[in-house]
Amino acid sequence: MMMTSAQENLLLEFENTLKRKNLSKNTITAYAGSVRLYYSLYRVMSTENLSLFRGYLITRYRPDTVNLRVHAMNRFVRFLVEFDPDMWMPLSDFRLKSVKLQKKSFSDAVITNEDYETMKTRLKEDGKDLWYFVVRFLGATGARVSELVQIKVEHLTVGYLDLYSKGGKLRRIYFPDALAREALDWCGKKGIRTGFLFVNRQGRPLSTRGIRGQLKHFARLYGINEETVYPHSFRHRFAINFLTQFNDISLLADLMGHENIETTRIYLTKTSKEQQELLDELVTW
Repeated sequence: MMMTSAQENLLLEFENTLKRKNLSKNTITAYAGSVRLYYSLYRVMSTENLSLFRGYLITRYRPDTVNLRVHAMNRFVRFLVEFDPDMWMPLSDFRLKSVKLQKKSFSDAVITNEDYETMKTRLKEDGKDLWYFVVRFLGATGARVSELVQIKVEHLTVGYLDLYSKGGKLRRIYFPDALAREALDWCGKKGIRTGFLFVNRQGRPLSTRGIRGQLKHFARLYGINEETVYPHSFRHRFAINFLTQFNDISLLADLMGHENIETTRIYLTKTSKEQQELLDELVTW
C-alpha cells in the first residue's frame, strides 16, 4: 500500500521536527521507516490500527526491534497531536506499550575460559604472535584496549605501565612475570628493543578500532561466538578469573582502575549456564 501525498508530507514534517531536536540521522531514518511500514499496512492512523500494528511487529521481529518501532510510532503520534490538535486530539492520550525484554546475565556476553584458551592456542599455532599477545595482555592484565596500545617494550622490563588521568590519579597496570618474559623473548627474536609493543606493518601503534575488527575476524575463523569477542570482554574475563582464584573485590577494584567498588561487583554475576548448573546441583526438593 502506497502512502498518500498528505501522509508523505506529514512524514517529511515529522523528520524535520526530529532534525530540529538534534536526533541522529540513523534514528530519524529508523523512525521514518517505522512510519512507512505502518502506512504500508494501514491506510488510516487510529488507535485500533496502531494496536494491530504492535501485534504485527511482535509476530515478526525481535523484542528490541519491536520496541524501537513502537517508540517511533509513539513519537509520530505525539507529533501529529502537536501538529494539528483539532484533527488528532483522539490520539492525544494513546500510547503503545513496549514489550518486556528478557534481561540477559552480564556474564553471558563475556568470553568463556574455554574460548579464551582456544583463541590463544590457535593464534599461537597459526603463527599470529602479535595477536596472540594482544589477547594474552588483554586477558592477563585487565587493561582497557586504549591502555593496551600504550604498552612499550620498556614497560615489560619494569613489569608495569603507569598511566595518569587528567586529575593526576595514577592507574598502574601490572604484567605477570611469565607474560612479560614471554613477550620480551618474542621482542628479542624480532629485534625489537624499544618502543610500542603492538604496531602494524608500518610500525605505527595498532588502532583500537583495528583491534576490535581483527578480534571479530579471529572469532569467526576459529568458530568462537562473535558476540563474546571484543576487547572489553577479555578485561571482564580477567576480573572473573581473578575473583575465582583470589576473592578480594577491593584489590580487584584497584587493579581494574574502578573508583567505585560497586562497579566491580558486576563481576560477581554468574552466567545463565552457571546459574542453571548451580540450581541443578543444589535443588533436590
